[in-house]
Order: sequence, then structure tokens, then C-alpha cells
Amino acid sequence: MKKNVGNGDRFLRVIVGVIAIILGLSGKLDGNLKWIALGVGAIMVITSFVQFCPLYTILGINTCKVKPKK
Repeated sequence: MKKNVGNGDRFLRVIVGVIAIILGLSGKLDGNLKWIALGVGAIMVITSFVQFCPLYTILGINTCKVKPKK
């Protein structure tokens, strides 16, 4: 897997993912919305740690800076 998630994107994904997980576990959300928040939160955190997002590949997005070769 080629990295396509940059540092700024990773930071934002962790913040949003943790907030979604907290909302899902706190009891503020009910039913399907709770499970959606937990799933989205988990996916956001996982993709930030592995630095790869399959949706970015489909859409042709790459926020990872490429280091110039010497």
C-alpha cells in the first residue's frame, strides 16, 4: 500500500475519529446512528495510523507530501 494520507490529514482524522467514538460510547446517540458513529470513528483512526485511505485511491487524492530524491 502506498501512503496517501499526510500529517495534517492524519491529525484531523484522529481528532474526528476519537470524537465520533466518544459520542458513540457516551449514550448521546441511539440506534443505528450510534453504530455509524463508532464505525466511522474506528475507520478514521485506523486510516490515520496506517496512512492509507482506500477512498482517496478511488478519488485520486493524495495528501502525503513526496520527499524529493537526491
